[in-house]
Amino acid sequence: MPTTLSTDPDCPFCEIVAREADAREVFRTDSVVAFVPPEPATLGHTLLVPRTHVRDIWDVGEDLAAELARQTVKLAEAVKRAMRPDGLNVIQSNGAAATQTVMHLHVHVVPRWEDDAVGRIWPPETHYSEGDKDDAWETLRREFRA
Repeated sequence: MPTTLSTDPDCPFCEIVAREADAREVFRTDSVVAFVPPEPATLGHTLLVPRTHVRDIWDVGEDLAAELARQTVKLAEAVKRAMRPDGLNVIQSNGAAATQTVMHLHVHVVPRWEDDAVGRIWPPETHYSEGDKDDAWETLRREFRA
C-alpha cells in the first residue's frame, strides 16, 4: 500500500526512513519501517514508524492506521518467534504527557520476561470515585455518539 511520503527535516525518525541516519532496520514496506531503537528497553524491542511524517495518532488517516496495525501484528509475531518472550507490550504514546519524546507516530513492540528491568507500566491501583468514573464514561459515550 504505497503512501504519499512527507518528511520533517528536524525529525530523527524521518532521517531513519530516508536512510540518512544509521539504524538497525528490521524490515521496510512501502508504508512503514521497523527498527531497533538505540536504547532498547529489552532485547528484541522494535519500533514501527510510518514512512510518511505523521505527528501522532490524532493526525493519522484511517488507511495508514490500518496498515500500521497490520504490520504491528506481523512484527509482534516475528518478535515472539525470534525472542521467545514470556509476554509482549505494544505501546503507542501521544504527547509529552504520555511520554512521547519523538513527535513522529510510532509503535513500540517490546518483548517481556518475568524478571526484566522494565517493571510495571500501570499503577497497582487508582483511587477514582465511582462518580468520577461514571462522569468520564458518560462524557466518552456522549462524544462518541456526536
